[in-house]
Amino acid sequence: MKILIINGPNLNLLGVREPGIYGKSSFENYLPKLRERYLDVEIEYYQSNIEGELIDKMQEVGFSYAGIVLNAGAYTHTSIALQDCIKSLTSPVIEVHISNVHTREEFRHKSMISCACKGVICGFGLDSYRLAVEALLEMQG
Repeated sequence: MKILIINGPNLNLLGVREPGIYGKSSFENYLPKLRERYLDVEIEYYQSNIEGELIDKMQEVGFSYAGIVLNAGAYTHTSIALQDCIKSLTSPVIEVHISNVHTREEFRHKSMISCACKGVICGFGLDSYRLAVEALLEMQG
C-alpha cells in the first residue's frame, strides 16, 4: 500500500517558520517516526512551493495510490486548480493543516479544496498527518 504526503508552499520551513504556530520540528524529522509506525505502508513525501508541481505530482499518483495526504498551505484558500485536480483523481485525498485554521485570520477559514477531499484534519500539529494516514487505512478496510 502506498500513501503520498504532499506539503505545499513554505512548509519546507517547518521548524523555522513561526514555531509558535507550526512547532519546532521539521517535517523531515517527523517523517521517519511516521514511517516507523506504519511499517506495512510505503509512505512517500513530496514538497513544492509551486502550485503546478503539486498538481503534476497528484496526477502522477492519484490513480494508483491508496491515498494522498495534502497540506496545500496557502493554496488551500486560493486554488481552484488544486480543487479541480483532486476531483479528477480516484485516490482519496485528505486535507491536512498543522494549525487550527479556524482560530486564525479570517481568510484562512475558507478552503477551496475541502469540497473535493474525503475529509479535513486540522489543529493537531504534525500529528494531523498521522490522523490522516489512519483515516486512509480505515478507508482501505
